[in-house]
Amino acid sequence: MEKKIEFEGSQGHKLAARLDLPDGEVKAYALFAHCFTCTKDIFAAGRIAVALNALNIAVLRFDFTGLGASEGEFENTNFTSNVQDLIKAADYMRKNLEPPSIIIGHSLGGAAVLVAAEDIPEIKAVATVAAPAAAAHVAHHFDESRAEILEKGVAEVKLAGRPFRIQKQFIEDIESHTMDEHIRNLKKPLLVMHAPLDQTVGIENAEHIFKLAKHPKSFVTLDDADHLLSRRSDAAYAARVIAAWASRYVGYKMTPIDHFKKVEDHEVNVRSSGNGKFQQYVQMGKHFSYADEPEEMGGDNIGPDPYKFLLAALGACTSMTLQMYARHKNWPLRSVEVSLKHQKEHAEDCRDIDGDCEKIDAITREIKINGEELDEKQRTRLLEIADRCPVHLTLEKGAQVKTSEKT
Repeated sequence: MEKKIEFEGSQGHKLAARLDLPDGEVKAYALFAHCFTCTKDIFAAGRIAVALNALNIAVLRFDFTGLGASEGEFENTNFTSNVQDLIKAADYMRKNLEPPSIIIGHSLGGAAVLVAAEDIPEIKAVATVAAPAAAAHVAHHFDESRAEILEKGVAEVKLAGRPFRIQKQFIEDIESHTMDEHIRNLKKPLLVMHAPLDQTVGIENAEHIFKLAKHPKSFVTLDDADHLLSRRSDAAYAARVIAAWASRYVGYKMTPIDHFKKVEDHEVNVRSSGNGKFQQYVQMGKHFSYADEPEEMGGDNIGPDPYKFLLAALGACTSMTLQMYARHKNWPLRSVEVSLKHQKEHAEDCRDIDGDCEKIDAITREIKINGEELDEKQRTRLLEIADRCPVHLTLEKGAQVKTSEKT
């Protein structure tokens, strides 16, 4: 879902913004800064927004002053005004939405977020894509016009095939900015993404940023992608990586994992995610989920714990069995609601795992039978049928588990 927004930029002009919202409840907000002379609608920004929306993260992207649909004159802007526009965007989000917890910048926008993040205290994670290590890097775009700009104060140059007026103050501003101290003092998790063959901003920029930054920091290569991530596959890959990385710092939402191997419909495949102490990817045929432990057990609570999966299986089977029986009998059962609890603590299980375990697993099951026209005899019979659901019988009789090493 998209929402158009306007807010006042650093120079007093109205800036055009777009808020990309997930279908479900918003879990966090991200702020995106586009590349030099680009707009909020560049393809890479759209793909990143879609990937973050899948994690229930909303994304605000806007046009810097004088670009896209925003007011103002580009020739009166500079790197400093871009940074201030980002801070203004964060101010708007803080007052009208929620403060951004993630900030992402592409190219010169990446350099801008490295500076702006210091002044947005709520930021929990910073990601850069193809960012220069110094704002002055963009000056190579108008090397041929540099003398004219410095002599006359302004000159028209072509950038990405479009004419732009560049003032002397722009060159003076980008050359006055020293990025190194901002990178060293970032004190926030950083993801640096860059393509080794980037012809616009060389890979040495990413190396410089990464070396200066303090941990936690991560570097991901974009292989043969171009600077603008113009290929759909490159933009989609960068978006998925940013979304997965950012979710570690702002929490998780259950979302499909697109790199699982093929699993038959009757199979369940569980494997460790590599995140946290207990997080697991769970694939049930064509269906996906996460499993984890609660925070009090040392987990991150991104998904149900194993016992909750067990209770869910019993609850689902109970409800299905009652509905199937009522349909067979042509009884007026409208719906079934099953509430379950497991009464043994995980820590006690672990203590007894190597010895004789005298504890008993106690599952309580409460069934709400909805159907005003059902009589008491029918309701009693449905409760009896609940004990005959296949999962209930498996638990009651016990199942033999055969374990072997898979090659």
